[in-house]
Amino acid sequence: MTSTIDSSIPPLKPIYEPKDASAPRNESPKLAKLISTLQLQQHIEGGYFVETDRDVNRVPNPFLNTSPSAASNEQTTFYTSTGAVSANLSNKLTEVDPDKNKDASEGEKTRNASTSIHYLLTPESPMGAFHRNRGRTIHTLHRGRGRYVIIHADEVLPSYDTHSGIRGKARVETFIVGHDVEKGERLQWIVDGGKYKSSFLLPLEGEEKDWEGLLISETVVPGFEYSDHDFMRVERLEALVTKEQADEMRWMLRKDDKPV
Repeated sequence: MTSTIDSSIPPLKPIYEPKDASAPRNESPKLAKLISTLQLQQHIEGGYFVETDRDVNRVPNPFLNTSPSAASNEQTTFYTSTGAVSANLSNKLTEVDPDKNKDASEGEKTRNASTSIHYLLTPESPMGAFHRNRGRTIHTLHRGRGRYVIIHADEVLPSYDTHSGIRGKARVETFIVGHDVEKGERLQWIVDGGKYKSSFLLPLEGEEKDWEGLLISETVVPGFEYSDHDFMRVERLEALVTKEQADEMRWMLRKDDKPV
């Protein structure tokens, strides 16, 4: 049996079973020491994190008109490798109109230019649940191994905040992050704004098999704010992908509106 996402691999299944957020986490001494040393805290997506940098420089907020109230005009903004663009039902991309920011509060008119975090998955918290950010996220591997799944929702959604008008099923991509680059594992990967992503821990082999975590850094451009973040809901998953793909990936959703 093969995956409905990638026919060259088995179906996507957790190696380490995700636990309820309220369950105690009994990390190994090595991971517990790392969590303490880096001052990591539990993340709402699952895993652990600490913010390591928040650029004091401020830039215009390219997401100002992507609140739920903006969904009625089927307009949204994404920050990609080509800059801030606005997408609409006609599937055309246009530059963001800065004049639309005039009525915004002073704090919302700008964002920090970038933010960075350390992020850790462990056997006790082995999955980052499906979510998306409006900003572009650059990921860098430090240690460990894991699998990422990306749903390219921005390619088929007419608006960031609406369920209607989806133009077909979204492309789904999966890859392994790790140090075996000769086998195609990635040391660095980028997820543009508007795409849903999930990740889960894979075991290491060989000399480092006693290391069980996945430690990475993430830099978000422009800087991360929780108002620029949302979780995948089951209704959105079922609308974006085929039934078979939804069934395979359902376990990667956030459970009961709590971190997993």
